[in-house]
Formats: sequence, structure tokens, C-alpha cells
Amino acid sequence: MFTRYGYDVILAAVVIAVAVSAAAFFFVGWKPLRLGIPAAAFLALLFTAWFFRDPERVTPAGDNLIIAPADGEVVVVRQIEENEYLKGPAQLVSIFMSPLDVHVNRFPISGTVRYFRHIPGEFLVAFEEKASSRNERTHIGIENGRTKVLFKQIAGFIARRIVAEVKEGDQAKAGERFGMIRFGSRVDVLIAGKATVNVHVGDKTVAGETVLAVVL
Repeated sequence: MFTRYGYDVILAAVVIAVAVSAAAFFFVGWKPLRLGIPAAAFLALLFTAWFFRDPERVTPAGDNLIIAPADGEVVVVRQIEENEYLKGPAQLVSIFMSPLDVHVNRFPISGTVRYFRHIPGEFLVAFEEKASSRNERTHIGIENGRTKVLFKQIAGFIARRIVAEVKEGDQAKAGERFGMIRFGSRVDVLIAGKATVNVHVGDKTVAGETVLAVVL
């Protein structure tokens, strides 16, 4: 199954095919390029189809569970002070999404979207911690009767557009799709109050399935 952002598949395939063909022309000349264009276009289409895949997921039930919003590798786990939305101590879990990961993002908890902010910025490599405060990103805050969560979609060096079909007042359901980030990026999850984090740096997460933390 592919994401519903289908036009991105065509656009990305065309861009990659043109880039590969231009490189081929520069290095090997025109004649080999006549065969290289169809090959480049086919490879680009395969890559983009793989990138925009959108498999079904089974989300664990429990209003005290914080579910991974992204596929990827855990690169940061620590406690911080969060003063933008949570206004206090929070557990931070950061997930780096490589170009080979599924890039569809899902809600980490059920509840009401109380906060949404888009912040223009840089495009540093997403696995660097400073990307959380300097890169282009969206901040989404959700709360329910049990906890509050702030999570950030952070663009990376290659990713140049964040899709977030969210607005304040929306009702979120844990594990439900809400957007994506293209071609390598990062998602930060900040959990208010007391919670037991279930993942460690280096662990792999599956969006909509992996339990990041349990709220106490």
C-alpha cells in the first residue's frame, strides 16, 4: 500500500530520473544516455515506490501507552525541561528516520490536538541533536485525561517538506496516520510527567506499534 500523497511519487521519480540522467550525460556522454534515461527513470520509480510505501499497523490498546509516531532508530533518550507546551519536566525520545524507513507519521496517543506550530529553519542532518532546535519543523501538542505529549516533525538534510494534516481542536487516535516527512528526517517525542521509557538508544521503532513509554 502506498501513501495517499501519491503525487509525490511521480514528482520524486521525475526529479531523481533527471538528476541521474544529467550525471550520466556529464560522465559518459550522449550515446549511453539514450539507454540510461529509461533505466534511470525505472530505478527512480522503484525507489520512490519503496519510499512512499504505507503498510498497515496494529496499535496496542491502552490509554497509558505512548506509541512510536515514526519508523526509525532511537538516537536520544533523556529527561529535559520543556517550556513551550508541556511547561515542566519531560521525557524526550528522538527517532531518526533514514531514507529507507517508512516515512508515514502516526499519532502517539489519543486525545485532542491543543497545540500546532510550524517553524521555518535549516536543513541540518537530522540525527544531530541540534537539528531539534535549528531545522524546519512542526510542533504538535496532544492531551487527554491521562497525559500530555508534544512531538516534533523535523526536516533533515534531504527532506525538504513536512506534511502534517493537523489543526488545533482535531481529535487524534493513537496509531492513526496524520502526515509524513520526506527522505530522511527525525521525530522528537516529549512526554509530560512521570513515565517509564521502554526504548534505548540504538533500538528500532515501528510507527503505530512500538510502545515508547508507559505513563505512570
